[in-house]
Amino acid sequence: MLSTPSSAIGSSTSHDEPDVESQPLGRPAYDRTGTGFSTISRRFTRSNTMTTYNPLVPNWQPGQEPGIDTTKSNDAPSLYHDCDITVVDFSETNMDMHNLDNESLGAFIAKRKDDWVRCRWINVNGLSWDVIKLLGSDNRLHRLAIEDLMHGNSRTKVDWYSDHTFIVLTLQKLLPLDSESEYELDCPDPIKRTASGWPSVGKPRKRDKPGRIVQLLKSLLTSAPTPARGAPQSRPATASEKRNAPDASANVSPRRSPRPPLRTLQRYHGGPNEERAEFMESHSAIARKRLGVSVEQVSIFLTADNTIISFFENSAEDVAEPILERLGTADTVLRRSCDASMVTQAIIDAIIDLAFPVVSAYQDAIGELELDVLTEPDISHTTSLYMVTSELSLLKSVIQPIVALVNGLRDHKAEPFPPTPGLYGVPTKTPTSGVLVSSATYPYLGDVEDHCLMIIQALDQMRRASDNMVDLVFNTIGAYQNESMKQLTLVTTLFLPLTFLTGYFGQNFEQFAALQKGTNYFWMIAVPVCFATLMFLM
Repeated sequence: MLSTPSSAIGSSTSHDEPDVESQPLGRPAYDRTGTGFSTISRRFTRSNTMTTYNPLVPNWQPGQEPGIDTTKSNDAPSLYHDCDITVVDFSETNMDMHNLDNESLGAFIAKRKDDWVRCRWINVNGLSWDVIKLLGSDNRLHRLAIEDLMHGNSRTKVDWYSDHTFIVLTLQKLLPLDSESEYELDCPDPIKRTASGWPSVGKPRKRDKPGRIVQLLKSLLTSAPTPARGAPQSRPATASEKRNAPDASANVSPRRSPRPPLRTLQRYHGGPNEERAEFMESHSAIARKRLGVSVEQVSIFLTADNTIISFFENSAEDVAEPILERLGTADTVLRRSCDASMVTQAIIDAIIDLAFPVVSAYQDAIGELELDVLTEPDISHTTSLYMVTSELSLLKSVIQPIVALVNGLRDHKAEPFPPTPGLYGVPTKTPTSGVLVSSATYPYLGDVEDHCLMIIQALDQMRRASDNMVDLVFNTIGAYQNESMKQLTLVTTLFLPLTFLTGYFGQNFEQFAALQKGTNYFWMIAVPVCFATLMFLM
């Protein structure tokens, strides 16, 4: 038993209360009544930690519960866009296709699937919460997968759940930047040519910002009225209140907007710095050819009941058109298999095939830049080569993770495992069935992996060529400087003995007989001395 220290005898501190001030926060204090240690509650203070800085997800806060529940609309009430939905039901002998939108999807899902349907593919072009809510609730998709679907910038991966598989990857495609193009990119006009034809490298144009006085006047004119004294003050709702709030969308029809424009390569990976994104886009390696690269996230759900649900941001038609043509032909492998994993492979393969034109465009741009470096090397080429190297690194970061994704699909075996709760513990449809990746899909997944490796090798080769060209530019400029220094050294060596002789004959002596012989005598001495000096130094 611990005894009371002798120094505490006669102290003015009461024995009934511990000395709180002398104890550090968060540590137990000794109770002098003899009962041992007692816990001191830590005093909560306001923290100055900055928890958010341009969060990628609206209303995101650190520490909140992960995932998005499709049974509640308050998790993502602002994501409403017009969607083009294509539902394809097919078997070996029949195929039926339905074109739906946001309003007609609910009635179609409520109908029972026909008995002859062996495989169903639901292809959604555009992201909208009402569509995601219907499909997520009907198929009981996992809340974590729904969160990654709506994130818009998730990493390439494959997640396995008890009755469905979630696949997310990145699509990149080549687009024309002409004004008559049907595509709309989220970037300004990126072309500012110089006389040489390549984009100019200079400081980006700064945006015109209003002065402080104008901003102050606007804030005074548009400020909210101050509530009267005694009136109830409104406060922002907490995270728990938002989640427990009633479903407000049940009686109110959401107002949808057109799909957002395509994101460029720099805006997808570059972060929130708009000026940097505009500068990188205006000096892109393929901007000279009026071309751009669009990047978007693609999410695929492969369910245990042989159904595929794919979500695209804008480019569903580019991927779906060749697949629908194959499904419309009765003697194709995709049609005869009636396998959802084969359709998933076809979608991934089409996404990879869209990257080949991107690689070809960069090969052409690097070829022209290499010709300029070999014929007329200039220090300004290093900036263009840095742009090329940066963009090639971004392109590789998109393709390389798909190799691991394909290997994950090939290595998966359809073995039963315990059920994974989809929505707050709700049991899944088929808890012990698992998702089957058929053995017939393995060779075709290997073909997709070969295409990925071909693209990666081409990107690595172009990046090494860009690095070699940077070294060549500096080596060539260094060789030119060495040649100039050689010429200056030759001139200096030639005039060195002349300078010495000039200083010798310029001395102020009273008796200097050589000065009486004229300039011919000077050159009779200077020429042999210069010749002997050059022969000695060379």
